[in-house]
Amino acid sequence: MTAPVLPSVVHQVLDLPADRLAAVIGTWPEPAILASGPGFGEAGRWSIYAAYPRLVFEAMDRRWRIGGESGALQTGEGDPLIELARLARRFELGGSADAADSDACPFQGGMIGFLGYDLAPLLERLPRRMPRDSRLPDLRFALYDTAVTVDNRTGEAVLHAWDLTGEGREAAERRGRFWRRAIRTSLRSPRPIRTSVPGPLASNCDQVSYLERVRRALEYIAAGDAFQINLSQRFTAHGTIEPLDLFLRLAAASPAPFSAFMSWRDLAVVSASPELFYQTKGRSVVTRPIKGTRPRSAEAAVDRRLVAELTRSAKDRAELTMIVDLERNDLGRVCRYGTVRVIDPLAVESFAQVHHLVATVEGRLRGEIGPVDVIRAVFPGGSITGAPKIRAMEIIDELEPTRRSLYTGAIGYLGRGGNSGFNIAIRTMTVEGNRVSFQVGGGIVADSHPQGEYEETLHKGRGLRAVIERKDVSL
Repeated sequence: MTAPVLPSVVHQVLDLPADRLAAVIGTWPEPAILASGPGFGEAGRWSIYAAYPRLVFEAMDRRWRIGGESGALQTGEGDPLIELARLARRFELGGSADAADSDACPFQGGMIGFLGYDLAPLLERLPRRMPRDSRLPDLRFALYDTAVTVDNRTGEAVLHAWDLTGEGREAAERRGRFWRRAIRTSLRSPRPIRTSVPGPLASNCDQVSYLERVRRALEYIAAGDAFQINLSQRFTAHGTIEPLDLFLRLAAASPAPFSAFMSWRDLAVVSASPELFYQTKGRSVVTRPIKGTRPRSAEAAVDRRLVAELTRSAKDRAELTMIVDLERNDLGRVCRYGTVRVIDPLAVESFAQVHHLVATVEGRLRGEIGPVDVIRAVFPGGSITGAPKIRAMEIIDELEPTRRSLYTGAIGYLGRGGNSGFNIAIRTMTVEGNRVSFQVGGGIVADSHPQGEYEETLHKGRGLRAVIERKDVSL
């Protein structure tokens, strides 16, 4: 029997300026914001603002821990996805109705968090040549039973308090009253958001080194090891880092349909991702891989020419086709036979700094498939590894000078009713104390030119760099 989406215990429309919610809730304990905005259609219809988690589950390698509000800890060792699946069943996040209400917010309470790229060796036999150089866990999810959701189509903000832990209606109503008072108080007397003052950005490999790595990737492709290999470089700055300041300025400078902000202890994730990894609603699953990039131009005629150039590019179209085939195969591992189909093989989507080619692939999940089964089948996304996926990841490990940590992992939620949604963690900063980092990369194929690939990484990182350096990002 499948579990229906349960109604919220408290459900109240809020009369408030929704565009100020991030500045309010982002200052609360352990906020989790999955934000979008008008102009992105159905893909960016909903934004979610949560804080005050009831428990937190995180893992590094095969060691995991669960912390609660009281600070009590449960620890263990083994496959952390097995424990994540247990938590999903405990809080009814694993059931899935045959149909979902397409007009309701897909998040009905549940866990919000991320899967780091370094989780991949737990799913496949993969090397990790370089030592860990990040304090971010490989996996982190927090359980949220209170949140504000914003319908970006109408601007309506709604406060929800769900009874996920069996405390009853009265406890949920108390949480709802607390949130209403706290939001009103914060809007009347907003807490000052401190400004980041980072030092200069430095890459983990200079231009000459990056070009040489692209050439080595091309040699692997020519030898038949892979068809496509995604290579990246990391930029890092040190100084006074204020994560919420970075998020608010990034959201203003580079709006994206799958932005995210999470902050805990002295760590944070700040994302303006344009790419949907996958979303499930009921038994439906959809993925929208991105391949192919051109910079934006302030001159309308030049901007149109760049779009036309991208659309006609045989190289970029081939990149996208390769990854669409990979995603079809991944979805085929968890979908009913014959239901996986490409519903849009190629579209152009334009963002603040770049144009991208995007495809859409969908399928129908088999009845026994739960949310963690989907993660096991499709993670990490093929658009940021290459094809074939396993060999591409082996080559990435050989050629990149540092581990990826969260970069090219996924950020999103596991919700009740089997609803889930994750971005690809690109255009994403990670904050660790006084350090802020981001990575940018591109897919290398047989007809790639090393200099062009290097310049593509700079185009993709333009918005992130400008926010860190406090520079104008206008075209």
